[in-house]
Amino acid sequence: MNASTGPDLTVLVPAYNEAENLRPLLEKLVKDVAPLGLSAEFLVLVDGSTDGSLEAPRALRGSIPALRVISFRRNFGKSAALSVGFREARGRFVVTMDADLQDDSAEIGPLLRKLDEGYDLVSGWKQKRKDPLSKTIPSKIFNGVTARISGVSLHDMNCGLKAYRADVVKTVKLRGELHRFIPVLAHWNGFRVGELRTVHHPRLHGTTKFGAARFLNGFLDL
Repeated sequence: MNASTGPDLTVLVPAYNEAENLRPLLEKLVKDVAPLGLSAEFLVLVDGSTDGSLEAPRALRGSIPALRVISFRRNFGKSAALSVGFREARGRFVVTMDADLQDDSAEIGPLLRKLDEGYDLVSGWKQKRKDPLSKTIPSKIFNGVTARISGVSLHDMNCGLKAYRADVVKTVKLRGELHRFIPVLAHWNGFRVGELRTVHHPRLHGTTKFGAARFLNGFLDL
């Protein structure tokens, strides 16, 4: 990697109380990125976790030299974590993925190839979600209303797995809980937005951070 130009790819992983998932996620992530032939950095944003989430990535820094870890003193939320990650990202391309092992890092290659079709942002579409109805039904309603109001017709607006050109993450400004609307913000800034079907795995460890309050906050932000 040339220090003056930075890596080809930055993978951002915001994490809040995902201690059991971070080690297997990072180990698989490194293996899945290696065949792409890209120089890469991996940035974990530990958002005020209280379950030991910080220990796993710190322990792996010796075996993964391209791993960087940023830790917040308290939980500021996903938008704040991504905002810091976008600012710190040095790659020409940026991929975001959740830390719960439900996203699959094997999808990074297809997402980047989709960018080559002329898109600036490609959002994952969890067509077959492995989540309970209490999560999937509100999400379907949210996606439908957001698409109708914003004019950005994505099936899965808030999918954590997304690929971006660097110009997008350096342009889009996040506050509150606007991470749900990154494709809309990118579209309004003149970027071309697409989506790609991605696999989705059931959660094996930890608990979901989704709840009624977050659903309501999403509509208030909209």
